[in-house]
Amino acid sequence: MGDRDKVVRDADEAYGELRESVTGLDDGQLHRVWLGTWGVREILIHISGWHREMIPALQRLGRGEPAYPEGISYDDYDGWNARFVDAKKSARSTEVLAELEASHRGFMKAAEALSDEQLAAGAPARELFDGVGPAHYREHAAQIREWRRADRR
Repeated sequence: MGDRDKVVRDADEAYGELRESVTGLDDGQLHRVWLGTWGVREILIHISGWHREMIPALQRLGRGEPAYPEGISYDDYDGWNARFVDAKKSARSTEVLAELEASHRGFMKAAEALSDEQLAAGAPARELFDGVGPAHYREHAAQIREWRRADRR
């Protein structure tokens, strides 16, 4: 099994952890604010937002181009996160969950189109993929699980 297959499998497992962390939450729980000004809903919206932004970046890297077009920077994470959440503030929770599924599939498809070398440890595509994919999923899954445990007390 090559690097790409291992990386993709790990991301799918991490995504499963994220989905499991939100299983059974009702609409009120999804909307409840507990992480600064965010609840689960906003966390999922921002993950989808990063997927949508990074799919073309992975595609560009696959073609041997720079990840981001000239003049585009993602250094202001908070600003981008706010834009993602603001753009979907009136979306229903079912739409947020559907968008998460669709954006994850697109993100994974973009990664699967890359070569083993492009997804090797230390490669730009791997760092981008890990940051938006498995590491990001696990970070937020852990936060959600902790919030759910604390919410039961």
